[in-house]
Amino acid sequence: MSVQNIPESFLNLTQKEVELFIYDYKMTDDVVKSKVNLTMNMFSFLQTGEKQVQLADDSVTVNNKQSLLIKTGNCLMTELIDKDHIYFCKLFFFSNKKVLDFLYKYAYSSTSEKPTHHKETTFFVIENDDYIHTYLSSLSNFLKLQTPTSDSFLSIKFEEIMLYLADKYGDTFIAYIQTLVATETKSSFHKIIEANIYTNLSLSEIAFLTNMSLSTFKRHFNKEYQANPGKWLQQKRLARAKEILDKGEKKPSEIYLEYGYNNLSNFSIAYKNEFGYSPKTKIDK
Repeated sequence: MSVQNIPESFLNLTQKEVELFIYDYKMTDDVVKSKVNLTMNMFSFLQTGEKQVQLADDSVTVNNKQSLLIKTGNCLMTELIDKDHIYFCKLFFFSNKKVLDFLYKYAYSSTSEKPTHHKETTFFVIENDDYIHTYLSSLSNFLKLQTPTSDSFLSIKFEEIMLYLADKYGDTFIAYIQTLVATETKSSFHKIIEANIYTNLSLSEIAFLTNMSLSTFKRHFNKEYQANPGKWLQQKRLARAKEILDKGEKKPSEIYLEYGYNNLSNFSIAYKNEFGYSPKTKIDK
């Protein structure tokens, strides 16, 4: 699967480098685990459908009752259509420079150090309300404008939503946007691995989240863990699956997808090879 660079893939080839950009994104088919490289920070104001984002060491799911702010970097994005077979979100991209300008203009303390009172995350979830709905309508009207003042107007709209969210969420939001421009925002290799041991992500997907090619990832993993990454992950995931099955919490048919297997048969074979008996046999004992 190729990597989609966003927002570059939405820009016209003739457009100069931008610091603010709005784009209406619509789909009529589901997209699952699309590899996305965000080169700008992004507001995702979901109108219809569901968005799932797998980040380096965390994941988040939102529907049209919530909006999402995501910082630059690699992620796996799943976008699901709704009952009317439509997916639509309004995307608002902005550069780190715009964040710094905002922090300076409104006298918020900006620092390259991580705020001690805030758990750093790659995303910020926004609960939609009447103000945000009205704001999105104003952005729709803005997209119809083609005037020399458009850039200035867009800057005002960016400041508007930032000020509103700063007022709505207070220090929590300010602390988050400070992390956007912090000098060190990337999760460590070990942190990313530990966060994805018990997911259903493939090696290539985890490698992408670490911003490495698969071959580089394997070499780095072997150096850090002195183990083959595929075998290591399989053993960890099967051991967790065994714990769940031994407790009788779930059936094999309910967990094989959760631990990265495409079908129950492959899961059962791997389980038997690891423990000497099939998961069903263990459950029946």
